[in-house]
Amino acid sequence: MWRKSGRFGALLRRRRAARAAADTHACRHQEGAPASAPHGADPVAGDATPRRDWRGLRSIAGQVFLLQSVIVLVLVTAAGVAEVVHARHDSESAARIRSLSVAEGFAHAPGMARAVQSADPTAELQPLAEEARRGSGVDFVSVLSRSGIRYTDPAPGLIGRPASGDWRRALSGESFTEKFTGAPTEAIRAVVPVTDAQGKVVGVVTSGVQITTVSGTVWQELRLLLGAGVAALVLALGGAALVSRRLGHQTRGLGPAEVTRMYEHHDAVLHAVREGVLIIGGDQRLTLANDEARRLLELPSVAERRDVRDLGLDPGFAEMLASCREATDEVHRVHDRLLAVSCRPAGPMGGIVATLRDTTELRALTGRAEVAHQRLQLLHDASLLIGTTLDVTRTAQELTGVAVPRLADAATVDLLEWVLCGEDPAAGAGMSRAAAAHAPGSPRVPDEPTVVPPASPQTQPGPVNRAVLVSDLGTGGGGRTAGPQRAQELVERGLRSLIAVPIRVGTYELGVVHFWRTKESAPFETDDLSAAEELVARAALCIDNARRYTREHTMAVTLQRSLLPRGLPEQSALQVAHRYLPARAGVGGDWFDVIPLPGARVALVVGDVAGHGLHAAATMGRLRTAIHNFSSLDLPPDELLSHLDELVVQIDRDETAAGQETTVTGATALYAVYDSVSGECTVARAGHPPPAAVHPDGTVAFLEVPAGPPLGVGQLPFEASEHLLPEGSRLVLYTNGLIHSRERHIDDSLDVLRHALTRVGQTPEQTCDDLCRALLPRAPEDDVALLVARTNRLPATQVAHWTVRHDPAAVAPVRAAVTRQLAQWNLDDIAFTTELILSELITNAIRYGTPPVTVRLLRDRVLTCEVSDTSSTSPHLRYAETTDEGGRGLYLVAHLAQRWGTRYTPQGKIIWTEQPLTEGYHQLSPE
Repeated sequence: MWRKSGRFGALLRRRRAARAAADTHACRHQEGAPASAPHGADPVAGDATPRRDWRGLRSIAGQVFLLQSVIVLVLVTAAGVAEVVHARHDSESAARIRSLSVAEGFAHAPGMARAVQSADPTAELQPLAEEARRGSGVDFVSVLSRSGIRYTDPAPGLIGRPASGDWRRALSGESFTEKFTGAPTEAIRAVVPVTDAQGKVVGVVTSGVQITTVSGTVWQELRLLLGAGVAALVLALGGAALVSRRLGHQTRGLGPAEVTRMYEHHDAVLHAVREGVLIIGGDQRLTLANDEARRLLELPSVAERRDVRDLGLDPGFAEMLASCREATDEVHRVHDRLLAVSCRPAGPMGGIVATLRDTTELRALTGRAEVAHQRLQLLHDASLLIGTTLDVTRTAQELTGVAVPRLADAATVDLLEWVLCGEDPAAGAGMSRAAAAHAPGSPRVPDEPTVVPPASPQTQPGPVNRAVLVSDLGTGGGGRTAGPQRAQELVERGLRSLIAVPIRVGTYELGVVHFWRTKESAPFETDDLSAAEELVARAALCIDNARRYTREHTMAVTLQRSLLPRGLPEQSALQVAHRYLPARAGVGGDWFDVIPLPGARVALVVGDVAGHGLHAAATMGRLRTAIHNFSSLDLPPDELLSHLDELVVQIDRDETAAGQETTVTGATALYAVYDSVSGECTVARAGHPPPAAVHPDGTVAFLEVPAGPPLGVGQLPFEASEHLLPEGSRLVLYTNGLIHSRERHIDDSLDVLRHALTRVGQTPEQTCDDLCRALLPRAPEDDVALLVARTNRLPATQVAHWTVRHDPAAVAPVRAAVTRQLAQWNLDDIAFTTELILSELITNAIRYGTPPVTVRLLRDRVLTCEVSDTSSTSPHLRYAETTDEGGRGLYLVAHLAQRWGTRYTPQGKIIWTEQPLTEGYHQLSPE
């Protein structure tokens, strides 16, 4: 590796030497010196070029590799020796501990003292000693008498012979370990005395591990250590080789002298560059500045090692250099020059390298092109940023936001009142108001719109028929435009220059825009005036569109408010609360209604017309009126929706024939009728979400109502369902806007709705508040109509009914029973009138109807009389001739009752009347 690098370095140095020789030749010709160096001389060292084999070791990379290799070899060798010593010491320590443990265990075993004192100790102890030796892993276990005669030994030939070594220390009761040298073999052994019950030493036990065994263990560990050491040495040398190779690539195989010479050449080239070069360290101190940089920045003679902020440079430029951030061709004014500055990190050493180019003349030539580009960019941004909403004030604010600070330091927009109100153009200028003001960081221009008196010529847009440019408000031009006193006030606020441009659409002037520049900025010029006119012209159309939308929105809101119920009718069957929340997009077609019906019944209606604006509001009004008309016929909910569906189809046909693109098809509605006598609620829906019922115990259920198609979609029949609601239940009707959300799935919204309704004892008003908080954002995306009704039951004491025999003679008993019932209800004042009404109705039912005939009285806010039979014929009111004997009954009923009518049921029909509970409504006295 190093030889290849040396060859490459040698080739590189030869080329450099050739260039250096040419430079030296030229210099010597100029100085009269010899033209060339001797052949083969090194232009760096001055002697002959060394052999290639040693060139790698002379390089910086080769020297580093050699030094690293020596250090690694020494460290690995020292570590290996230390590990060998440590391993031998550990092996001997382990042998001592094991031998002592085995000897103590054998010596202290039960019956050991008796066996030693027996007649034949060898016969008893030799098998035990061998078993202990094999089980413990020691090399021998021997039992000695007090005189040192072996009773047991792994070598049977040694039994009966005296033992050698310092075993006699055990006769005093001491246990110890020693490194034994002698016959039969060297070993690490332990000596433990054997004592009887009185503590007298009767024998000695020795056990141990032979030195050869310990050495074998050390050698096994030594082989592992040697392998690990060799691997570490190889890895370390490999790492050193990689580091040296990397260093060789970075230094190009150069030696220290060649690196020095290269730095000298680099320094010479650096000072010959026509651009300024600065090197700034991580401590914000100037490290290097070439000649061009000193000239451009006018640096002092001793500038190195000084903080760049202390060199007398422009503060902004000095701070940019001290921040050490990257930059590319940033233009800074330094003294009387415009310098393009580029900064790049200086590498691992920290700091930056900055280059400086004098662009004063270039900036002067390209200045106009840049201004033109900025103007085009300003107009392009204005087309994107102005008119994003259809709000007049917001559009004016967007205009000032685009103009500041790219065109002016501050801007104000004054609009006429009829523009802000969304009205049609008014005659004359009228009062103007400040619609928007934008002056970032400056109190010179008010930030909030204020009422501007019309007498001020500066703020009244009417007289400004063309754009006005005032370069200096302190001169006479400022006084002519704004008035001397006003101009002086503006100058005192720090404003210097003004452009006033009228906002004009067609022949109408909507207001005026003022662009201001302060004393810190250059005054406006003619080019600025044309840019301001173009900017205001583009904004004028957006402001006028917003005005038109405001007018239409106001009309739609007014129409919708006139169509929605302003108050709920009085009735006792339901306690009702409602909410209507318009969408962010404007007025929509959601509606609700509460319609009292005869017989202590109430109809609840919610509906939704797709779309927003005047058409949706007008369609909603038509459908609401149609439902009112159909409900007066007392139709069942499913039949009512069928009639409404036919009406929607007919409306769409008429509008399509008239060339209208908008249709009503797709509107949804839900119609529910609650009977406070029976507690039954009959519901039908046309493409509308099902209602929710909350029982008094807090149980929430969505009523199973057949889902009919939306209105106008098809000729499919609608179905109604009947539900029995306990008294105190809450019935919740709503439109899609309550449960539809982009953030939640419809099932999740229904779960939230269900959870919000589980609170027991809530009033309808509290329920409305809980649902709005749980399901709606601050600005709903769609209209929301919400209707919550708590059910009441008409007490049984206020209901009376009778079955009438199909015989004219049965009328009198019923009249008498009715009179008694009215007396119980303290309604004697209207008893006579009621008798007459019921007599006519019962007589007609017996004469023209079919049995059975029933009579029912309901005492609520009014007295309701109902006569039912099973026929489907409907009575008609007519005028009887003078000679007619009959035909005056219904006329009399209509005259005596406050209201009367007929409704049909699956069993037949019911004729009903309503009378107020107080006197004075067509009452007839018995006289």
